[in-house]
Amino acid sequence: MTKTSRYCFILLLILLGFHLYASDVNRKGQPNILIVIADDCTHSDLSLYGGQNVKTPHIDQLASQGMTFNNAFVTMSMCVPCRAELYTGLQPVNSGVCWNHAIARTGTQSIVQYLGELNYRVGIAGKVHADPREVYPFEMVEGVERNCVSETANYDPAGLKEFMARDKEQPFCLITALVVPHIPWTVGDPSHFNPEELKLPSYLADNKETRREFAKYLAEIEVLDQQVGETIALLDELKISDNTIVIFTSEQGAQLPFCKWTNWNNGVHTGFIVRWPGKVNSGSRTDALVQYNDVLPTLLDALGNTSDTDFDGSSFLPVLLGEKETHREYAYFMHNNVPEGPAYPIRSVTDGNYHYIRNLSPKSLYIERHLMARMPLNQYWPSWVFDASDDPEILDLVTRYQNRPAEELYNLTADPNEMQNLIGRDDLGEIKQNLSQKLDEWMKAQGDPGAEIDSREELKNARQGKHFDPLILQN
Repeated sequence: MTKTSRYCFILLLILLGFHLYASDVNRKGQPNILIVIADDCTHSDLSLYGGQNVKTPHIDQLASQGMTFNNAFVTMSMCVPCRAELYTGLQPVNSGVCWNHAIARTGTQSIVQYLGELNYRVGIAGKVHADPREVYPFEMVEGVERNCVSETANYDPAGLKEFMARDKEQPFCLITALVVPHIPWTVGDPSHFNPEELKLPSYLADNKETRREFAKYLAEIEVLDQQVGETIALLDELKISDNTIVIFTSEQGAQLPFCKWTNWNNGVHTGFIVRWPGKVNSGSRTDALVQYNDVLPTLLDALGNTSDTDFDGSSFLPVLLGEKETHREYAYFMHNNVPEGPAYPIRSVTDGNYHYIRNLSPKSLYIERHLMARMPLNQYWPSWVFDASDDPEILDLVTRYQNRPAEELYNLTADPNEMQNLIGRDDLGEIKQNLSQKLDEWMKAQGDPGAEIDSREELKNARQGKHFDPLILQN
């Protein structure tokens, strides 16, 4: 055998060994991963979190088989930033996705690269909302509507099934990103709901238009639940349920006032369930505080990857395994209003009990153009403005939404809809001061300069990949 032939033979043995190792890892139980994401679904509208208007039997069944998180949050209640956070383990300033429709910093790694290094196939079906391609090189899986503002929510499980079943020797991670209940609320059957009998949450104006539109939104949650059920049923059909980690999350709040595009609880709070047979106790609930940037580190930890990666988040695997009852001490939030309207930067922090909000431009009028001006998609807001002339309760809601104080403080246990601002309470001064200090520390650690970043120029640069330098802005 020549020297060259010997090298080729050795190389072949190495490659064969790697293939056998990878296959053996999966045969020994390297779990598949299925992540199912709703689109703009307020967590408190799900029966799992106390919602009284719509039944979600498939989501409830999943919860009965896994662990439900009572205190899971996104850092920004907008589609692109929160998905970037979920996929990268980074908070907005570090990923560069500090605005809706911004792109991640060049060189950022995502779940695709991290799991790819562990021999996983990583695909996405449905809504993507993650750029650039080099950061998120997902395999595009067919079968789920990708356009979140389509008047349909097409769903065909055949493409999902093909991806799951393609290679039994190699584990997969499939993100199924559904487009319900994102507006326009045009799918499902609103006749299932009597608008006059709906129990509207306290942050919504109680008038005919709101009740009619809320029924349409609930009809989309019914479709969401059905699609969640069909997706998870594929695991049983393929007989891989026992070796698949399933995550369901409701994303940020709905496109309603006091929800999406805000730092209020119903904007940043997300529904979150994890099922992992044999590892996570069925029907369990936890009050542990977690955020989207904790999810990727947790998955890597669950797969035995102990590499020192510089995530903003950290693994809550001990919570899943029942070894700990707590995770984070604080969760942090930010909002930059451009391009959804004029600049209106917000930052906030919670310890799970109290939520401190700082509006960085309190003298400005808050305007969100999609919610307030895009008729016929949002017919309820004009009705609020019209009815405010004669209804003081509706006038108060319109005023609260657009004219905000410099600081807000809420007791999330007693007032989850955050209707009573406690910022002036003397007996809560110490709590307010502590949360304010923690927020300052977080912004400094992130390199977040505050109001200066919420500008069209910064967003324009970010869309072109010319991300700001936090150190320059801090100085």
